[in-house]
Amino acid sequence: MSSAIVAHAAKENWQQQFQKVSDEYFDQVYFPHQPTAGTQIGYHQYDTQLEDYSRKSIDAEVAALHAFEKRIDSIPAAALDQATRGDREIVLGDIQSMLLTLETIRPWEKNADNYSSAAANGAFTLMERKFAPPDDRLRSLIAREKLMPGLLAEARVNLKNPPHIYTEIAIEQLPDIITFFQHDVPLAFADAKDPALKAEFAQTNAAVTAALESYLGWLKSDLLPISNGDFRIGAETFSKKLQYDEMVDVPLDKLLEIGWADLRKNQAHFSQVAKELEPGKDPRAVLEELGEIHPAPDQLLNSFRATFDGLVTFIRTHHIVTIPSDVRPILEETPPFMRATTTASMDTPGPYETHATEAYFNVTLPDPSMTPAQVDGFMHSFNVGTVISTAVHEAYPGHYVQFLWLPQAPSRVRKILSANTDVEGWAHYTEQMMLDQGYGQPGQGAKDERESRFLRLGQLQDALLRNARFIVGIQMHTGQMSFDQAIEFFQKEGYQSKESAIIETKRGTADPTYLYYTLGKLEIMKLREDLMKKQGAAFSLEDFHNNFLRQGYPPIKIVRQALLGDDSPAL
Repeated sequence: MSSAIVAHAAKENWQQQFQKVSDEYFDQVYFPHQPTAGTQIGYHQYDTQLEDYSRKSIDAEVAALHAFEKRIDSIPAAALDQATRGDREIVLGDIQSMLLTLETIRPWEKNADNYSSAAANGAFTLMERKFAPPDDRLRSLIAREKLMPGLLAEARVNLKNPPHIYTEIAIEQLPDIITFFQHDVPLAFADAKDPALKAEFAQTNAAVTAALESYLGWLKSDLLPISNGDFRIGAETFSKKLQYDEMVDVPLDKLLEIGWADLRKNQAHFSQVAKELEPGKDPRAVLEELGEIHPAPDQLLNSFRATFDGLVTFIRTHHIVTIPSDVRPILEETPPFMRATTTASMDTPGPYETHATEAYFNVTLPDPSMTPAQVDGFMHSFNVGTVISTAVHEAYPGHYVQFLWLPQAPSRVRKILSANTDVEGWAHYTEQMMLDQGYGQPGQGAKDERESRFLRLGQLQDALLRNARFIVGIQMHTGQMSFDQAIEFFQKEGYQSKESAIIETKRGTADPTYLYYTLGKLEIMKLREDLMKKQGAAFSLEDFHNNFLRQGYPPIKIVRQALLGDDSPAL
């Protein structure tokens, strides 16, 4: 037997070994410890299970993760083909990130909201998609609800000296979660038929509501007074998290330089466009003027729906990217449980969901309890510019189009594990790319030159928000910026309202690496530039976007290897 045949057989063996170990990782560790993610992905064998944050379960998960880290690490990368080598890096990164979270960041010991939100998410994933008859899904919900009081009891054992802001956020969120179980959950299963099942649900749901109310009382009376911990994860952990999640190893001081440069570039562009619109006005006054150009609240869903035809036509006639399906996402009001934390979102089915395959474009409408002045302030975030920017980001050609390409991803690994620099980086990149390619010009999404400039201002306002997240995340978690300074930064440098700045800063305390929007966008723009240099006149924007999307959701480093065939720097 020739040495070439022996080498090929050995390579095949290592390929099969990685496939076997990675499948076992998902089936034995990843989903058993994250059953709600299993439901979301379309694996309904997990529908009756709930996250277990007991110390015994956490210790078992940590031990299993260490064991799988050794097994994956023992498979030689050099013996695998390029795509599988990338998958090996992705799975190793996921394991190392989980270990960093459980052993070092320790949210199970610090974040009270993780427990109450896990209960709410466990119910929500069984409500949002009708993947099975109401009685079947209700049976699964009852099984999950029986586990929820125990989950909240574990919180009282685990939580030790949490950051004050984390406990405050949990207290702030809980009334909505309680209302969600009292009203929204029963409403979602109103079509259930079995009387015995409905009677049992009434009991389990009442028990969950009582447990949540008791938990809220305990947070206020017992936990909040002793919540003196630090939310900052520190420079070393921050760098490791970036490396494991996004395969980015750029030093933090260099990242800050990159972030500041992009912030200043976008501010200068904003100022230039604002002066073109209103030469005698301060750019912030023009921003206020932009906020006043918004649809009536009762026309908001229609305003988003009305963007689809123009966006799809532009994408197709300008060869931006192939759209694999003519099925449109369904516009609907954001479900009540999500309204406190999001103004718009794209809710796509999991890659292994075979029944409820609809995608929902959720938009949050003003609350009926708002005063007219509050409604007007709320609607400023849905101005003529940000409506387009949001429609691009969430639907065409952002998250929804990326979802339509997911079936072509080369492996199970790339369908399940997603890097935020890829997912959010792509959606954020498309906001600028579409306008750069000519969308939003008069007759192409804008009625005149003035509206065209307002569209650009809306895109830049969204970019500045992501720029501010980039800098705040690093500086707040490395002790260079206080919570109050971060709020001020979002207002002054990110052009956000005080209300928005507070929400963004709160998010940053528990989502330290939310720089991934801008980071991913900059990585994609560099990849495009490098590919243009390599291909010259043969470069096609549509081919680039198609080839990018068919990779699934890996870190941009892996996409670069596939498209460029090298390990050149991503930034």
